[in-house]
Amino acid sequence: MWLSTCTDIDDQKRTEETLRQSQKRVDLLMNSSIIGIFCAEDDEIVCANTTFLRMTGNSQEDLQQRNVPWATTTPALASSFSQQAYQEMVAHHCMTPFEMELVCKDGSHLPVLLGGIAFHEEVLQGVGFVMDNSACRELEQRKDTFLGMISHELKTPLASLKLQTQFLRKKLEKQDLPNVEVVCARMDTQLHAVTRLVDELLDVSHIQTGKLEYAQEMVDLDEILEEVVGVIQGVHTTHTIMLRHAASPAAVVGDRDRLARVFLNLLSNAIKYAPDAPLIEVGLATEASAVTISVRDQGIGIPRELQGRIFERFYRAVPLQQCAFPGLGMGLYIVAEIVRRHGGTIRVESEKGKGSIFHVTFPLAASRRGGPEVLKEKRDGQDSIKSV
Repeated sequence: MWLSTCTDIDDQKRTEETLRQSQKRVDLLMNSSIIGIFCAEDDEIVCANTTFLRMTGNSQEDLQQRNVPWATTTPALASSFSQQAYQEMVAHHCMTPFEMELVCKDGSHLPVLLGGIAFHEEVLQGVGFVMDNSACRELEQRKDTFLGMISHELKTPLASLKLQTQFLRKKLEKQDLPNVEVVCARMDTQLHAVTRLVDELLDVSHIQTGKLEYAQEMVDLDEILEEVVGVIQGVHTTHTIMLRHAASPAAVVGDRDRLARVFLNLLSNAIKYAPDAPLIEVGLATEASAVTISVRDQGIGIPRELQGRIFERFYRAVPLQQCAFPGLGMGLYIVAEIVRRHGGTIRVESEKGKGSIFHVTFPLAASRRGGPEVLKEKRDGQDSIKSV
């Protein structure tokens, strides 16, 4: 007697075919000649594709012998990988791609864009995706070099143009011609605008190359703000700037001219983006160890989704097509860099159509306890702000 059974294996075949297709896609991804891919367990890389090994100068033998640790590719997990990115990986199982440099086997540095995903098992496992960013970095460096060069080249003719304008103004005033003062004032305004633009280009270039220098001295923020407000108020008579002084001495250690640039920029922006709202409010508030300067306008505001990018280089929340608000998006980038270099922070509160408030916070100088007499002694001999 024969006993037989019949089993439908169509589902099994479909499952096997799906697995083969999935493995094929994984193999194609791993064999990518564009993206470097590696798998890591804790601080050790356990597998990687050929592209990643080529990027870092390692071999399959190095990989098999586990000689490609995190310390080689990301000089120290907590620093170059960035603690914030690491925490994001642990919390969300993935991280936003960010720029960094890999340290290759020969000690050279390779600029890359790094992203990754993580798995939580007995040990933290992750997959990293790496793209060579050296071409973009080179273009950035060329652009920065060009900006620095063109800024230097423009400063000389600008200085000459200022002198010639002053000479022409004196000559015209002697002839008692009508509207001379109005015309000359307009010329001065445009010269100031071009000079400021060139200065910002030069500052951006110096920031990118790490050459922006900072003095270290005791600085009275109350005094700086009073001078800056006076200068801005004299130029922009259409607006009223209300300044509320700090209740106690507000002294920080830093570069007086750079700090003045921060407030000049914030106030100029407040006026520019609030053409129909003439009141600008500036206030200082001191705490036990910090001072916060707030600049409030009642202008067009900044949409919430754009607020995270306004401190990026060359980024403008207002499109370039809107000529009513000229600019190249350098001012807030420079402001944020100066604030950061002084150990401070800057943030914005804004709502579209309802104005903006910029809050800048600095750590107070330890010697502020010396009171106003100390501040007066420290600022003896310092020049006032002469131009915008």
